[in-house]
Amino acid sequence: MTNENAEDHLAAEDFAQQYALTEDGLLKVYSVGPVTVLGFSGKDVPSEFNVAHYRAAISDLLKINNSSVVAFDLTGVRLVPSGMLGLLVSLTRIPSHPLTVQIFNPSADIREVLAITKLNRMIEIREVHVEGSP
Repeated sequence: MTNENAEDHLAAEDFAQQYALTEDGLLKVYSVGPVTVLGFSGKDVPSEFNVAHYRAAISDLLKINNSSVVAFDLTGVRLVPSGMLGLLVSLTRIPSHPLTVQIFNPSADIREVLAITKLNRMIEIREVHVEGSP
């Protein structure tokens, strides 16, 4: 198994044990460490997604865990608001904490938006099998 596949497998195993990052329970933490995986439990991200609130919480989580990769599992998520796209870009630019940003299993619509906005050049897109998903 290559290192890349090992990371995908490890992250997928950890999806079963998740907890809410903030009080509203929208964004979940699936795993932390060098690769930190976050997700929305297969639910679409609401348009009132509070980007500033999440940016601070995510940044703190990544720094505390000395993460070099942050991945968002979008399995089952069809659309994300523009604020979420801005959040992804901002995570690539955290001062003194260089990060690789990945998206797991984006829908065709999300892939199209990433291609049109050219964010697919800044954000790695990965297909990962998640236990319990089709």
